[in-house]
Amino acid sequence: MSIRDSRTTYEKSALDEADAAADPHAQFERWLGEALETDGLPEPNAMTVATVSAGGQPSARIVLLRGHDARGFVFFTNYDSRKGHELDGAGRAGLLFFWAALERQIRVDGRVERLDATESDDYFARRPRGHRLSAWASPQSAVVPSRAMLEERMADADRRFAGEDVPRPDYWGGYRVVPEAFEFWQGRRNRVHDRVAYVRDGDAWRRERLAP
Repeated sequence: MSIRDSRTTYEKSALDEADAAADPHAQFERWLGEALETDGLPEPNAMTVATVSAGGQPSARIVLLRGHDARGFVFFTNYDSRKGHELDGAGRAGLLFFWAALERQIRVDGRVERLDATESDDYFARRPRGHRLSAWASPQSAVVPSRAMLEERMADADRRFAGEDVPRPDYWGGYRVVPEAFEFWQGRRNRVHDRVAYVRDGDAWRRERLAP
């Protein structure tokens, strides 16, 4: 089948702005909870993080959500990576969650802030040892000569921290996206999808329906 003719009919659910939670964080937790309980849905906390370079070139990649509350959405990365430089440079990012099994998407736009060292240390200490070693071994986003070089750096890091906890490098830590806008998308039949947006209205949020 040609990709031009590949189509899915969306019929699983609906979303009315009157039924959506008054607060978008509550609506997010509702949908995330349903995603976590859906059998066969891999990594429901996976999200696209979209950034933009100083020259206006957008880029996007998948990372894992590691925290959410009224302050925003938290994830962790190497500050010296491409995404780290673009997050620090522009101070803004877009997030996208897509749960195909539920025929749902959530978009979040907002400003970016770094977590403090204590929060980053706490999360880093929870990671498996191999994941902590890779933070030391991998110069994320840099050009490297070979896979063998990375394996050698991993072995070097393992020897360096043999018999002790692996500390967090100062170039690795967390970011929080502080939301300024949300959009909840529910697939519907004939592409007449439900799109409910939340926009800031002073200290509160206002719900609006968008055309699909």
